Amino acid sequence: MKLGSVLRWGAPALAAGLLVSAAAYAQDPGAAAAAAPAPAPTVDKGDVTWMMTSAILVLLMTVPGLALFYGGLVRAKNMLSVLMQVSTIACVMMLVWVVYGYSLAFSGGNAFIGDLSKVFLAGVTTDSLADTFSEGVKIPEFVFIAFQMTFAAITPALIIGGFAERIKFSAAVVFAVLWATFVYFPVAHMVWASNGLIFGWGALDFAGGTVVHINSGVAALVGAIVIGKRVGYGRDILAPHNLPMTLIGAGLLWVGWFGFNAGSNLEANSTTTLAVLNTFVATAAAGVAWMLSEWMTKGKPSMLGLASGIVAGLVAITPAAGLSGPMGAIVLGLVAGVVCFIFCTSVKNALGYDDSLDVFGIHGVGGIVGAIGTGIVVAPALGGVGVDDYAMGGQVVTQIKAVLVTIVWTGVVSFILFKIVDVLIGLRVSPEAEQEGLDLVSHGERAYHS
Repeated sequence: MKLGSVLRWGAPALAAGLLVSAAAYAQDPGAAAAAAPAPAPTVDKGDVTWMMTSAILVLLMTVPGLALFYGGLVRAKNMLSVLMQVSTIACVMMLVWVVYGYSLAFSGGNAFIGDLSKVFLAGVTTDSLADTFSEGVKIPEFVFIAFQMTFAAITPALIIGGFAERIKFSAAVVFAVLWATFVYFPVAHMVWASNGLIFGWGALDFAGGTVVHINSGVAALVGAIVIGKRVGYGRDILAPHNLPMTLIGAGLLWVGWFGFNAGSNLEANSTTTLAVLNTFVATAAAGVAWMLSEWMTKGKPSMLGLASGIVAGLVAITPAAGLSGPMGAIVLGLVAGVVCFIFCTSVKNALGYDDSLDVFGIHGVGGIVGAIGTGIVVAPALGGVGVDDYAMGGQVVTQIKAVLVTIVWTGVVSFILFKIVDVLIGLRVSPEAEQEGLDLVSHGERAYHS
């Protein structure tokens, strides 16, 4: 959960208030005391520093983390195309966020979408403050904007892994902007804004299980189906070209994820330390669970499997990071590692869709496991922090409702947007271009020279 309501405090207004209070006190001390303004909110330099650090850590997740993780998984001839898509989408989304995205996600509006009162960050100054989860404790609104901006930057970039090696560069960027506008911003508002539909239900999403992972995973699956399979899929070897680079990317994702999860507490306090510990142990559990599952079913544990399990664990603990106890986080990671392994192998092969880099199998499925599991592991009896009026059955039902709304919203709208982009500029490169590789065709350069 995140709150985006804002208070603004200006030095001139505060000084004027003090003068009025002094005059009133001279006339009637009792009445003046009753009418005294509430104390100014507290802004702690430690909280501010932590939130700036968290925003920078989430950027590390995207560039270079996600870019290298994806880049190592594709064939050498498409390495630069993936790096370009991830990096360009992140840059474009940062601009879109400050122009109108922040306003649509976190200002006024209704239960589904914010309004345009903060377009171009209108009214936001260095004196503007945003709420945290502690009454009377605030952080500068600019750092809240920057932190949330990094979430908006990475989420559309995650999607491109579902149809990597075959989408036009222009189509990927245009789709990302449209998708953020009509899917990400509304879902973020519904889940995290105080007047949002899903927030009002009491659904728990500490750091983005629905907003980021289910959202991007479902969109990636829709895109993989609409765009179609890669040339040679199921016939040719389409193996990753650089697994060491993928592990480097996974490691950077893990490090950056501490900003993602622990930063979502918006303060540096004991709950932040819980999110840090959970991000360690749930991730480790999922990595081990995936590795063992693969070892038992295929005879050998692979480094790709371990890296995939690590990311699955990061995804699953995201909605529960500050809500679960460490033992619950481990169980959540173990379940996610096994379930995501099954979806990325048996289910994917049975259904025959070409989700190039397993975005749905890891982010979509892992996000669903984490979102629903949060309703269980938050239980105080299981070591969770608990919430007001908690009942496990009711909370799990609420979590399922939030998951279903997210799946339907992103699934339907993503399908429409893919079709619109296909009509306007075309989604897919030609078979000849795909055979040659997107690095040369789209960008005129190679990742490697022999």
